[in-house]
Amino acid sequence: MKNVIGIGNALTDMLVNLQSDSVLSRFGIAKGSMMLVDSKLQSQISKSVAGFPYSLSLGGSADNTIRAMARLGTRVGFIGKVGSDTTGDFFEQALQNLGVKPVIFRGRNRSGKCVSLISPDGERTMLTHLGAAEELSSDEISPEIFDGYDCLYVEGYLVQDHTLIETVMHTARRRGLKIAIDLASFNVVADNLEFLHRLTREYVDILFANEDEAKVFTGKDDAADAVQEISQICDLVVVKVGMKGAIIKHGDEMIHVGIMAAAKRVDTTGAGDFYAAGFLYALCEGMSLRQCGTIGAITAGKVIEVVGTTLGEEAWEHIFTLINRVKTEKYLF
Repeated sequence: MKNVIGIGNALTDMLVNLQSDSVLSRFGIAKGSMMLVDSKLQSQISKSVAGFPYSLSLGGSADNTIRAMARLGTRVGFIGKVGSDTTGDFFEQALQNLGVKPVIFRGRNRSGKCVSLISPDGERTMLTHLGAAEELSSDEISPEIFDGYDCLYVEGYLVQDHTLIETVMHTARRRGLKIAIDLASFNVVADNLEFLHRLTREYVDILFANEDEAKVFTGKDDAADAVQEISQICDLVVVKVGMKGAIIKHGDEMIHVGIMAAAKRVDTTGAGDFYAAGFLYALCEGMSLRQCGTIGAITAGKVIEVVGTTLGEEAWEHIFTLINRVKTEKYLF
């Protein structure tokens, strides 16, 4: 496994730093969740936080992972759909500039947008209006898209379109690709539980989840028990357990890998996406499970030190320094 293509919602992120969680309470939004909203509600919430510090960046779960993998040196591509607008132009050009091969379709609606509300403790709550991203259809997915790749990485948020996600996995599998998925959000898992179980049994080789998602997926109260349960239907399971690190299982091997303590916890946006990026990069390099988990922890630990998912050169230099130590097994969690 050397080359990875991702598929997900092509979004632009508006990252807003909240002074308190009162906005979440006012709109009845569960902290830490991802909600699909219409443009009217998204606009109302945006107006309610007008004047708060914010920033704009490329977004979308799978896109975050793929862009980070490109920066780490993996050959990657990304499948998504944007509007026929300047935001869509920006999205596609930015991928090319970052070394990602874009497979970008154009839709009728405006490009999608995610308002990410960042609580004072760094927890993020996402309110997404998919726009053109929601128009991506199974009819547009041709087998040739997957030529030259060894692995398909799917963001779990695509599960709102059962036909699309299953067609993509089926087509990629017939093309010989391994399939990885991130379960995305506990509420998404809960709403699509039976379908996700079947999808995992039939297609998925690598599954990423956080503790809440894994518990909802399995009905188990303990993360380790959840990992054992998922491993019955999936070859490689990675369950992130917050400050306690991650539990990883492949075949008979099950390990616990700790975290890299962040200098400061500013914003958890993209932490899971960057963990997957570091883990899959290391897997593509043929590293051990502990090395994969350690590099995942490194990339996740660095991204939570900034608002959004754009790291500066100094941060990337630090990441590469640590990765070199991991490669020689002098820095393992």
